[in-house]
Amino acid sequence: MSDFFTDSFGRPLNYLRLAVTDRCNLRCFYCMPAEGIDYVDRKDLLSYEEMLRLTRIFVSLGVNKIRLTGGEPFVRRNFYGFLKRLTKIEGLDKIAITTNGAVASKHIPFLKEIGITSINLSLDTLNKDRYTQITRRDFFDQAMETYHAVLAAGIKLSVNMVVMEGKNIEDIVPMAMLTKNDNVTVRFIEEMPFNGIGARYTIGFNHKKILETLKEDLPELAPIPFKDGTTAQEYTIDGYKGKIGIIAAYTRTFCGSCNRIRVTATGEMKNCLYDQGVLNLKRMLSDGSSDQMICEAIKAGYSKKLKDGREAEAARMTSVSESMSSIGG
Repeated sequence: MSDFFTDSFGRPLNYLRLAVTDRCNLRCFYCMPAEGIDYVDRKDLLSYEEMLRLTRIFVSLGVNKIRLTGGEPFVRRNFYGFLKRLTKIEGLDKIAITTNGAVASKHIPFLKEIGITSINLSLDTLNKDRYTQITRRDFFDQAMETYHAVLAAGIKLSVNMVVMEGKNIEDIVPMAMLTKNDNVTVRFIEEMPFNGIGARYTIGFNHKKILETLKEDLPELAPIPFKDGTTAQEYTIDGYKGKIGIIAAYTRTFCGSCNRIRVTATGEMKNCLYDQGVLNLKRMLSDGSSDQMICEAIKAGYSKKLKDGREAEAARMTSVSESMSSIGG
Protein backbone atom coordinates (compact mmCIF):
# COMPACT_ATOMS: atom_id res chain seq x y z
CA MET A 1 0.00 0.00 0.00
CA SER A 2 1.38 3.41 -0.92
CA ASP A 3 1.18 6.69 0.94
CA PHE A 4 -1.99 7.15 2.91
CA PHE A 5 -3.47 10.59 2.42
CA THR A 6 -6.02 13.01 3.80
CA ASP A 7 -7.98 15.99 2.58
CA SER A 8 -7.15 19.56 3.59
CA PHE A 9 -9.10 19.09 6.84
CA GLY A 10 -7.08 16.05 7.85
CA ARG A 11 -9.80 13.52 7.07
CA PRO A 12 -8.36 10.23 5.80
CA LEU A 13 -9.77 8.38 2.81
CA ASN A 14 -10.36 4.69 3.54
CA TYR A 15 -13.93 4.07 2.37
CA LEU A 16 -15.20 3.84 -1.23
CA ARG A 17 -18.86 3.75 -2.21
CA LEU A 18 -19.12 2.35 -5.72
CA ALA A 19 -22.38 2.32 -7.70
CA VAL A 20 -22.47 -0.69 -10.01
CA THR A 21 -25.59 0.45 -11.88
CA ASP A 22 -28.13 3.25 -12.07
CA ARG A 23 -30.96 0.76 -12.74
CA CYS A 24 -33.48 -0.16 -10.06
CA ASN A 25 -36.46 -2.50 -9.85
CA LEU A 26 -38.31 -0.21 -7.44
CA ARG A 27 -39.71 3.29 -7.98
CA CYS A 28 -39.52 4.77 -4.48
CA PHE A 29 -41.13 8.20 -4.67
CA TYR A 30 -38.36 9.87 -2.63
CA CYS A 31 -35.77 8.61 -5.14
CA MET A 32 -37.37 8.99 -8.58
CA PRO A 33 -40.60 9.84 -10.42
CA ALA A 34 -43.21 7.11 -10.96
CA GLU A 35 -42.14 6.71 -14.60
CA GLY A 36 -38.52 6.24 -13.53
CA ILE A 37 -35.49 8.23 -14.67
CA ASP A 38 -33.62 8.41 -17.95
CA TYR A 39 -31.08 5.65 -17.50
CA VAL A 40 -27.75 6.17 -19.21
CA ASP A 41 -26.76 4.00 -22.14
CA ARG A 42 -25.18 0.77 -20.92
CA LYS A 43 -21.95 1.56 -22.76
CA ASP A 44 -21.58 4.64 -20.58
CA LEU A 45 -21.62 2.61 -17.38
CA LEU A 46 -18.36 1.49 -15.84
CA SER A 47 -17.55 -2.05 -16.91
CA TYR A 48 -16.68 -4.61 -14.27
CA GLU A 49 -13.08 -4.55 -15.48
CA GLU A 50 -12.99 -0.78 -14.99
CA MET A 51 -14.52 -1.11 -11.51
CA LEU A 52 -11.93 -3.68 -10.50
CA ARG A 53 -9.11 -1.51 -11.79
CA LEU A 54 -10.40 1.56 -9.97
CA THR A 55 -10.86 -0.42 -6.78
CA ARG A 56 -7.24 -1.58 -6.90
CA ILE A 57 -6.14 2.02 -7.37
CA PHE A 58 -8.23 3.21 -4.43
CA VAL A 59 -6.90 0.38 -2.26
CA SER A 60 -3.35 1.46 -3.13
CA LEU A 61 -4.26 4.86 -1.68
CA GLY A 62 -5.46 3.46 1.64
CA VAL A 63 -9.07 2.42 1.01
CA ASN A 64 -9.83 -0.80 2.88
CA LYS A 65 -13.63 -0.79 2.78
CA ILE A 66 -15.93 -0.73 -0.22
CA ARG A 67 -19.71 -0.53 -0.33
CA LEU A 68 -21.47 -1.53 -3.54
CA THR A 69 -24.60 0.45 -4.26
CA GLY A 70 -26.91 1.32 -7.16
CA GLY A 71 -29.57 1.66 -8.28
CA GLU A 72 -30.06 -1.90 -7.20
CA PRO A 73 -26.78 -3.85 -7.49
CA PHE A 74 -28.44 -7.24 -7.90
CA VAL A 75 -30.20 -6.29 -11.14
CA ARG A 76 -26.92 -5.94 -13.02
CA ARG A 77 -26.02 -9.01 -15.05
CA ASN A 78 -23.03 -11.06 -13.87
CA PHE A 79 -22.88 -9.18 -10.57
CA TYR A 80 -21.95 -12.37 -8.71
CA GLY A 81 -18.92 -13.03 -10.88
CA PHE A 82 -17.77 -9.48 -10.24
CA LEU A 83 -18.18 -9.99 -6.50
CA LYS A 84 -15.99 -13.10 -6.54
CA ARG A 85 -13.21 -11.22 -8.30
CA LEU A 86 -13.59 -8.23 -5.98
CA THR A 87 -13.03 -10.40 -2.91
CA LYS A 88 -9.63 -11.40 -4.28
CA ILE A 89 -8.24 -7.86 -4.12
CA GLU A 90 -5.56 -7.81 -1.43
CA GLY A 91 -5.97 -5.05 1.13
CA LEU A 92 -9.74 -4.82 0.78
CA ASP A 93 -10.80 -5.83 4.29
CA LYS A 94 -14.51 -5.08 4.17
CA ILE A 95 -16.96 -5.53 1.30
CA ALA A 96 -20.49 -4.34 1.95
CA ILE A 97 -23.60 -4.18 -0.22
CA THR A 98 -26.68 -1.97 -0.09
CA THR A 99 -29.78 -3.61 -1.55
CA ASN A 100 -33.56 -3.31 -1.53
CA GLY A 101 -33.76 -7.08 -1.12
CA ALA A 102 -36.26 -7.65 -3.92
CA VAL A 103 -34.18 -10.31 -5.72
CA ALA A 104 -31.32 -11.00 -3.32
CA SER A 105 -32.64 -13.57 -0.84
CA LYS A 106 -31.63 -16.74 -2.67
CA HIS A 107 -28.07 -15.47 -3.11
CA ILE A 108 -27.32 -14.76 0.56
CA PRO A 109 -25.56 -18.11 1.18
CA PHE A 110 -23.25 -17.32 -1.76
CA LEU A 111 -22.49 -13.89 -0.28
CA LYS A 112 -21.63 -15.52 3.03
CA GLU A 113 -19.40 -18.05 1.27
CA ILE A 114 -17.30 -15.46 -0.57
CA GLY A 115 -16.87 -13.25 2.49
CA ILE A 116 -19.23 -10.30 2.11
CA THR A 117 -18.93 -8.58 5.49
CA SER A 118 -22.17 -6.61 5.77
CA ILE A 119 -25.45 -5.85 4.05
CA ASN A 120 -27.62 -2.76 4.29
CA LEU A 121 -31.25 -3.51 3.49
CA SER A 122 -33.38 -0.55 2.39
CA LEU A 123 -36.78 -1.03 4.02
CA ASP A 124 -38.99 1.96 4.77
CA THR A 125 -41.92 0.22 6.44
CA LEU A 126 -43.06 -3.09 7.91
CA ASN A 127 -46.54 -2.58 6.50
CA LYS A 128 -47.09 -4.28 3.15
CA ASP A 129 -49.60 -1.75 1.83
CA ARG A 130 -47.41 1.22 2.75
CA TYR A 131 -44.44 -0.54 1.20
CA THR A 132 -46.30 -0.72 -2.11
CA GLN A 133 -47.32 2.94 -1.85
CA ILE A 134 -43.74 4.08 -1.15
CA THR A 135 -41.93 1.85 -3.65
CA ARG A 136 -44.71 1.67 -6.28
CA ARG A 137 -43.89 -2.04 -6.50
CA ASP A 138 -44.99 -5.22 -4.69
CA PHE A 139 -41.78 -6.76 -3.35
CA PHE A 140 -42.43 -6.57 0.39
CA ASP A 141 -42.44 -10.34 0.94
CA GLN A 142 -39.21 -10.71 -1.03
CA ALA A 143 -37.53 -7.94 0.99
CA MET A 144 -38.50 -9.67 4.23
CA GLU A 145 -37.17 -12.97 2.89
CA THR A 146 -33.84 -11.24 2.34
CA TYR A 147 -33.97 -9.81 5.87
CA HIS A 148 -34.39 -13.25 7.41
CA ALA A 149 -31.86 -14.87 5.07
CA VAL A 150 -29.14 -12.38 6.05
CA LEU A 151 -29.83 -12.92 9.75
CA ALA A 152 -29.72 -16.69 9.28
CA ALA A 153 -26.40 -16.44 7.43
CA GLY A 154 -24.84 -14.42 10.23
CA ILE A 155 -23.84 -11.54 7.95
CA LYS A 156 -23.83 -8.15 9.68
CA LEU A 157 -27.18 -6.52 8.86
CA SER A 158 -28.39 -2.92 8.93
CA VAL A 159 -31.89 -1.88 7.94
CA ASN A 160 -32.14 1.61 6.47
CA MET A 161 -35.49 3.40 6.79
CA VAL A 162 -35.95 6.80 5.16
CA VAL A 163 -38.31 8.73 7.43
CA MET A 164 -40.98 10.67 5.55
CA GLU A 165 -43.58 12.84 7.20
CA GLY A 166 -47.08 11.76 6.20
CA LYS A 167 -45.81 8.47 4.78
CA ASN A 168 -44.28 6.18 7.38
CA ILE A 169 -43.96 7.94 10.75
CA GLU A 170 -46.12 5.25 12.33
CA ASP A 171 -43.48 2.70 11.35
CA ILE A 172 -40.64 4.24 13.38
CA VAL A 173 -41.29 2.40 16.63
CA PRO A 174 -42.28 -0.96 15.05
CA MET A 175 -39.09 -0.83 12.99
CA ALA A 176 -37.03 -0.07 16.10
CA MET A 177 -38.61 -3.07 17.84
CA LEU A 178 -36.87 -5.38 15.38
CA THR A 179 -33.77 -4.84 17.51
CA LYS A 180 -35.37 -6.50 20.52
CA ASN A 181 -34.99 -10.04 19.27
CA ASP A 182 -32.80 -9.70 16.17
CA ASN A 183 -29.11 -8.81 15.96
CA VAL A 184 -29.74 -5.97 13.53
CA THR A 185 -28.98 -2.26 13.44
CA VAL A 186 -32.06 -0.28 12.43
CA ARG A 187 -31.11 3.14 11.08
CA PHE A 188 -33.54 5.99 10.57
CA ILE A 189 -32.46 8.39 7.83
CA GLU A 190 -33.59 11.94 7.20
CA GLU A 191 -35.19 12.32 3.77
CA MET A 192 -32.97 14.03 1.19
CA PRO A 193 -33.74 16.04 -1.98
CA PHE A 194 -32.39 13.47 -4.46
CA ASN A 195 -35.73 12.50 -5.99
CA GLY A 196 -35.04 13.11 -9.66
CA ILE A 197 -37.54 15.95 -10.02
CA GLY A 198 -35.49 18.96 -9.02
CA ALA A 199 -35.24 21.08 -5.88
CA ARG A 200 -38.45 21.25 -3.91
CA TYR A 201 -37.21 20.72 -0.50
CA THR A 202 -38.08 21.33 3.08
CA ILE A 203 -37.44 18.54 5.54
CA GLY A 204 -40.43 17.45 7.55
CA PHE A 205 -39.00 15.01 10.07
CA ASN A 206 -35.42 15.69 11.12
CA HIS A 207 -33.15 13.67 13.39
CA LYS A 208 -34.40 15.44 16.51
CA LYS A 209 -38.02 14.56 15.77
CA ILE A 210 -37.04 10.98 15.02
CA LEU A 211 -35.35 10.69 18.40
CA GLU A 212 -38.30 12.30 20.17
CA THR A 213 -40.66 9.83 18.50
CA LEU A 214 -38.52 6.88 19.53
CA LYS A 215 -38.22 8.05 23.13
CA GLU A 216 -41.99 8.30 23.50
CA ASP A 217 -42.11 4.48 23.47
CA LEU A 218 -38.48 3.63 24.18
CA PRO A 219 -37.31 6.09 26.86
CA GLU A 220 -34.47 3.76 27.87
CA LEU A 221 -32.47 4.51 24.70
CA ALA A 222 -28.80 4.87 25.66
CA PRO A 223 -26.48 6.71 23.23
CA ILE A 224 -23.23 5.10 22.08
CA PRO A 225 -20.25 7.48 21.76
CA PHE A 226 -20.06 8.71 18.16
CA LYS A 227 -17.22 7.20 16.14
CA ASP A 228 -15.24 9.16 13.55
CA GLY A 229 -16.06 8.11 10.00
CA THR A 230 -19.59 6.99 10.82
CA THR A 231 -22.84 8.65 9.84
CA ALA A 232 -25.24 7.35 12.47
CA GLN A 233 -25.66 8.31 16.09
CA GLU A 234 -26.35 4.90 17.58
CA TYR A 235 -28.29 3.81 20.65
CA THR A 236 -28.75 0.62 22.63
CA ILE A 237 -31.51 -0.62 24.88
CA ASP A 238 -30.64 -2.90 27.75
CA GLY A 239 -31.67 -6.45 26.93
CA TYR A 240 -32.15 -5.80 23.20
CA LYS A 241 -30.00 -7.77 20.76
CA GLY A 242 -29.62 -5.02 18.14
CA LYS A 243 -28.90 -1.31 17.92
CA ILE A 244 -30.77 1.75 16.73
CA GLY A 245 -29.18 4.52 14.66
CA ILE A 246 -30.24 7.95 13.41
CA ILE A 247 -28.57 9.46 10.33
CA ALA A 248 -28.88 13.23 9.90
CA ALA A 249 -28.45 12.94 6.13
CA TYR A 250 -30.09 16.28 5.33
CA THR A 251 -29.07 18.15 8.48
CA ARG A 252 -25.50 16.87 7.91
CA THR A 253 -24.14 16.84 11.46
CA PHE A 254 -21.53 14.12 10.80
CA CYS A 255 -19.46 15.67 7.99
CA GLY A 256 -16.52 16.60 10.22
CA SER A 257 -15.09 13.08 10.17
CA CYS A 258 -16.17 11.97 6.70
CA ASN A 259 -13.76 9.34 5.35
CA ARG A 260 -15.48 8.32 2.13
CA ILE A 261 -15.58 8.98 -1.54
CA ARG A 262 -18.23 8.05 -4.10
CA VAL A 263 -17.93 6.80 -7.64
CA THR A 264 -21.13 6.77 -9.65
CA ALA A 265 -22.09 4.07 -12.14
CA THR A 266 -20.81 6.32 -14.94
CA GLY A 267 -17.44 6.86 -13.25
CA GLU A 268 -17.95 10.32 -11.75
CA MET A 269 -15.98 10.76 -8.53
CA LYS A 270 -17.81 12.68 -5.83
CA ASN A 271 -16.29 13.92 -2.60
CA CYS A 272 -19.75 14.42 -1.18
CA LEU A 273 -23.25 13.21 -1.89
CA TYR A 274 -24.24 16.83 -2.40
CA ASP A 275 -21.54 17.95 -4.83
CA GLN A 276 -21.65 17.79 -8.64
CA GLY A 277 -18.63 15.59 -9.02
CA VAL A 278 -14.94 16.45 -9.04
CA LEU A 279 -13.40 13.99 -11.52
CA ASN A 280 -14.55 11.89 -14.47
CA LEU A 281 -12.75 8.60 -13.92
CA LYS A 282 -14.55 6.88 -16.79
CA ARG A 283 -13.03 9.38 -19.20
CA MET A 284 -9.55 8.85 -17.80
CA LEU A 285 -9.92 5.08 -18.16
CA SER A 286 -11.15 5.44 -21.73
CA ASP A 287 -8.36 7.87 -22.63
CA GLY A 288 -5.69 5.37 -21.67
CA SER A 289 -4.48 7.07 -18.51
CA SER A 290 -2.05 5.01 -16.44
CA ASP A 291 -2.81 3.87 -12.91
CA GLN A 292 -0.32 6.44 -11.62
CA MET A 293 -2.05 9.26 -13.54
CA ILE A 294 -5.45 8.21 -12.19
CA CYS A 295 -3.99 7.92 -8.71
CA GLU A 296 -2.62 11.47 -8.81
CA ALA A 297 -5.92 12.79 -10.19
CA ILE A 298 -7.82 11.13 -7.34
CA LYS A 299 -5.45 12.68 -4.83
CA ALA A 300 -5.87 16.11 -6.37
CA GLY A 301 -9.63 15.76 -6.42
CA TYR A 302 -9.89 14.52 -2.84
CA SER A 303 -7.63 17.29 -1.58
CA LYS A 304 -10.36 19.73 -2.66
CA LYS A 305 -13.00 18.15 -0.49
CA LEU A 306 -15.07 20.87 1.14
CA LYS A 307 -15.73 21.20 4.86
CA ASP A 308 -19.21 19.72 4.82
CA GLY A 309 -22.29 18.92 2.77
CA ARG A 310 -23.64 22.44 3.13
CA GLU A 311 -20.58 23.93 1.47
CA ALA A 312 -20.67 21.24 -1.20
CA GLU A 313 -24.28 22.00 -2.03
CA ALA A 314 -23.66 25.77 -2.04
CA ALA A 315 -20.75 25.32 -4.47
CA ARG A 316 -22.92 23.59 -7.07
CA MET A 317 -23.52 25.31 -10.39
CA THR A 318 -27.10 24.01 -10.44
CA SER A 319 -29.61 23.02 -7.79
CA VAL A 320 -30.05 19.41 -6.73
CA SER A 321 -32.04 17.53 -9.37
CA GLU A 322 -30.50 14.04 -9.47
CA SER A 323 -32.11 10.79 -8.49
CA MET A 324 -30.38 8.92 -5.69
CA SER A 325 -30.37 5.97 -8.08
CA SER A 326 -28.03 7.82 -10.43
CA ILE A 327 -25.69 8.95 -7.63
CA GLY A 328 -25.19 5.71 -5.80
CA GLY A 329 -26.43 6.69 -2.35
